[in-house]
Amino acid sequence: MVRLTDLDEIDAGHLVDKECPPFETQPWVSGPPLSQRRVAIVTTAGLHRRDDRNFALRDLGYRVIPGDIDTADLVMTQSSVNYDRTGFQQDVNVVFPIDRLRELAAAGDIGEIAGFHYSLNGAGWMPHEIEPTARELAGLLKEDQVNAVLLVPV
Repeated sequence: MVRLTDLDEIDAGHLVDKECPPFETQPWVSGPPLSQRRVAIVTTAGLHRRDDRNFALRDLGYRVIPGDIDTADLVMTQSSVNYDRTGFQQDVNVVFPIDRLRELAAAGDIGEIAGFHYSLNGAGWMPHEIEPTARELAGLLKEDQVNAVLLVPV
């Protein structure tokens, strides 16, 4: 994780100026034990299947990643010029820890892995701009009976 003091003034200012509105209601709810949870991944790494459309700068959309995907079929079109792709190139689990979830499910530490996971391009937009997409994703996660989400911000 980079520190604000390590960034130049413009990049640091961009991060500090991002709006982070407070929750008007209780944001967290309890749920079943982890061993009974259906877990999905939501990443902002700009990942998608090779045949899917690339992410564009300020892309407010998402790409669906099937739970049974072969990680060799994933590519990254993260549009941020500041993002170091080395970790992804060495191990996709750095930005999309599906193999770790598979291990946890096999060991019984989590209930099961969701049928679908989601990737966004985490660059170029403000939080209020992505809210409609987040609401849509919440509906899809609920439809898939997901009751735990591993958020992987990149």
